[in-house]
Amino acid sequence: MKIAMVGQFPPHFGGVGVHIHTLSKQLVKQGHEVYVITYPHKDISDIDGIHVIGTKGVNIPGIRGLMFKRNAKKALSDLVKKEDIDIIHGHYLFPAGAAAVEVGNANNIKTYVTAHGSDMFELYKSQPLMRPFIKNVLKKADGIFAVSNALKDEIIATGVEGISDKIKLSWNSVDIEKFTDNDNDSFKKEFNLLDKPIVLFVGNLIKRKNVDSLIEAKKISSSDYYLVIVGDGPLYDKLKSKVENEEMSDVIFAGSRTDVENIIPSCDVLILPSFSESFGLVLIEALACGKPVIGSNVGGITEIINDDVGLFINPNDISSIANAVDKMINDTDLRLKFANNARKRAMDFSEIVIPYDEAI
Repeated sequence: MKIAMVGQFPPHFGGVGVHIHTLSKQLVKQGHEVYVITYPHKDISDIDGIHVIGTKGVNIPGIRGLMFKRNAKKALSDLVKKEDIDIIHGHYLFPAGAAAVEVGNANNIKTYVTAHGSDMFELYKSQPLMRPFIKNVLKKADGIFAVSNALKDEIIATGVEGISDKIKLSWNSVDIEKFTDNDNDSFKKEFNLLDKPIVLFVGNLIKRKNVDSLIEAKKISSSDYYLVIVGDGPLYDKLKSKVENEEMSDVIFAGSRTDVENIIPSCDVLILPSFSESFGLVLIEALACGKPVIGSNVGGITEIINDDVGLFINPNDISSIANAVDKMINDTDLRLKFANNARKRAMDFSEIVIPYDEAI
């Protein structure tokens, strides 16, 4: 069968792109032909047997999203004219999901959308003007997937007619061959981080990820460690300037990286202090690398972390973050217990499930 995906995709960074890439690779492996329509980028190219189509427009976060619905819709319409597409799958309810359902409905093609979290937890909740558009996507889609039960409940709460009958859980998955519990210390050597434990954050530097509180927590922490921040985003300069102006030591900004699978094995614990999170893909990547984790007691994070692999924090309480880090760093036995159980827990998320099997 021929399947068209719409949404973020490499070389763009982010959990949505990882999700689409993982699913698309599995579909190709099963003998299907996959096309991905994604945001503009100068380095767009086919990868892993997947046909990648970059849209027109500017590659500037914020602005590109405003243009993507129109440009993705055009690119998808052009693709449908050239290829006998059997399934369209939009990732992120708006704008990708909107483009997918409009083209799918117009051409009588089975169309699915996946909600990835901030489309509901942020866009839907904080921007009332967007709610009718998102509800329209949910109404028109033939099937809806949510990457966590918390997100599934949020979507059902919209009250869209028939929503409960066409929504199902579709967890993110982790590549356990790519993310492994090896002894790779290349990142430690690169940044000369050989003499202290490493507390690692990986993600977009946006308000929701709560990295500012992570930095504040280090100030009051009783343990001695390197705080390594991997990622880029609108708050990068502000956060880095904060650390420099306050002359904080042992806080390292590594920027955006494409080798996260080589960085996580270098850390002692990975932390995700988000105010909200639909899932938390980086947590299962860390678990696959045999690392203990710390995460906020919110959303989909609560469906990943359990008492065998990590600790929960209150993202609104800086002392809660500091205490959890201190406990993890200072209690060697606890840390080893979590580490020993980590990869086994990651196996629960290792199967790549094709969500629309009934249509294939």
